[in-house]
Amino acid sequence: MATLTKNPNVNKWVDEMIALCKPDKVVWIDGSKDQLDGLRAEAVSTGEMIKLNEEKLPGCLYHRTLPNDVARVEDRTFICSRKKEDAGPTNNWCDPKEMYAKLTPMYDGVMKGRTMYIIPYSMGPIGSPLAKVGVEVTDSIYVVLNMAIMTRMGADAFKNLGDTSDDFVRGLHSKADVDPEKRYIVQFPEDNTIWSINSAYGGNVLLGKKCFALRIASYQGKNEGWMAEHMLILGIEKPNGEIKYVTAAFPSACGKTNLAMLIPPEGYTKRGYKVWTVGDDIAWLKPGPDGRLYAINPENGFFGVAPGTNAHSNYNALASTRKNTIFTNVAINNDDMTVWWEKLDNNPPVNATEWKGEKVNGPEYVAAGNKLAHPNSRFTAPAENCPCISPEFNNPQGVPISAIIFGGRRAKTAPLVYQSFNWQHGTFVGSIMASETTAAATGAVGVVRRDPMAMLPFCGYHMGDYWAHWLEMGKILGDKAPKIFNVNWFRTDENGDFIWPGYGDNMRVLDWIIDRCEGTVDAVETPIGYEPKPEDINVEGLDGITTETIADLLSVDKDLWKEEAKGIGEFYQKFGDKLPKEMAKELSDLEARLSK
Repeated sequence: MATLTKNPNVNKWVDEMIALCKPDKVVWIDGSKDQLDGLRAEAVSTGEMIKLNEEKLPGCLYHRTLPNDVARVEDRTFICSRKKEDAGPTNNWCDPKEMYAKLTPMYDGVMKGRTMYIIPYSMGPIGSPLAKVGVEVTDSIYVVLNMAIMTRMGADAFKNLGDTSDDFVRGLHSKADVDPEKRYIVQFPEDNTIWSINSAYGGNVLLGKKCFALRIASYQGKNEGWMAEHMLILGIEKPNGEIKYVTAAFPSACGKTNLAMLIPPEGYTKRGYKVWTVGDDIAWLKPGPDGRLYAINPENGFFGVAPGTNAHSNYNALASTRKNTIFTNVAINNDDMTVWWEKLDNNPPVNATEWKGEKVNGPEYVAAGNKLAHPNSRFTAPAENCPCISPEFNNPQGVPISAIIFGGRRAKTAPLVYQSFNWQHGTFVGSIMASETTAAATGAVGVVRRDPMAMLPFCGYHMGDYWAHWLEMGKILGDKAPKIFNVNWFRTDENGDFIWPGYGDNMRVLDWIIDRCEGTVDAVETPIGYEPKPEDINVEGLDGITTETIADLLSVDKDLWKEEAKGIGEFYQKFGDKLPKEMAKELSDLEARLSK
């Protein structure tokens, strides 16, 4: 079988995987259209995929996973560093020797009667100095076809690696029996290796995504002087044609994809503002030759949650799914072979197949309290489909970052927007990121869930060391470091309704952030950071939102923040002596400012 590379490190490792898994057939994925078309046809002929309406959804396919296999499995996800303390208190750890010994027999002969696909792929544009190479072997056509959308896949991926380098991420995946009791998603950071078994769901098996681009890459970044972050990348073009780029990190359900593909309000569009999407999920950030921080999106597509995506909530995301997209676990409208999910519109199809494969009457099924699409159902869509994809999307040098934005979902505590005093304080602001779960039934406002930098499930090493790396990067960047902000679109009134309209109107806050980066607008110092003067947030054309409303959205309740500081202190205790002393100092400084 001809390989696609002369690199002995790749070929030796692939030979070892073939010997271990014992497939009947081995196929190297070169990324050619002919090969992919053949695989799509094969997947449709075996029933693994279903072809959708070629006129309405050209090139689109449908796939369903087993009901026991519909989401990332954090309790089955491990960081197997050689020393337990290197994984830290926020990761599941197992000794690598022990984990290899446990998993190797599970992979032994697992691909008998199956085909092994060998997928070379680049995370980041081919030839980019910020890109990295991975090779995933898998027994799933679904994985191949998704990786073709999500990465730069095929023979060209080896260009960055060359014929001698050993710097590639080794990914071994088998769906095996899709047995949840034997499901493991395992990262071996020191070995540049990922093993995934007994899952066929995207988040666990598209190893380029969270496993490589965040867990392994965050560890690589710490060692090599760059950062892998769970952040969108967005360009804001002003009427004069100048574009400023920002990255932003949000925990799930906080509107990250919506912000990544934001459509400015009418007033801004008329004046000539535009928004450009560089990435919706992951950013790799590295100091450039001019000393500024540059970002690439290592991915080549969007792996988005379908339910809730509609023409109002996210027009651009919906438009991205119109062709060459793979839909997973949504509902099918059997009348015209299109797809449907909750909140797409108010018309569930009458002749529907729900996500588990049962034919139902959609309106009756939904009225009885059932979901036609799984709440975590997905679309895998090529980034090039997005109407607002940035012209810089494939720029190998990346884009220069002016601001880093953190956010969460807080009913009362966090104001609409504030800026950190400096990079160290900004690292503190990122480390205390949190969202509240709502417990409407009992009337209690839910638990505060801390998710530092939105990296809690994705940091491939000790979170204390991760913060230390952030502080180190701040020293390297010096006065060229991006400014750091925190936003909260989710403040509520006494009835529990959101005060800020969100969606496209978030542009009004981004506008102030850019002005701050350019030094063209003043701010007010508060105990938690710099805030806008209420009149500096543009409310023109907003119904019911006045400068007084903005003043209210910016209010800082000292008592609430004193409680918050207590919670932060408790959270920090988890990290013991690995907590950087700078973080402890930022917390005590905050407490002192609140007591003044």
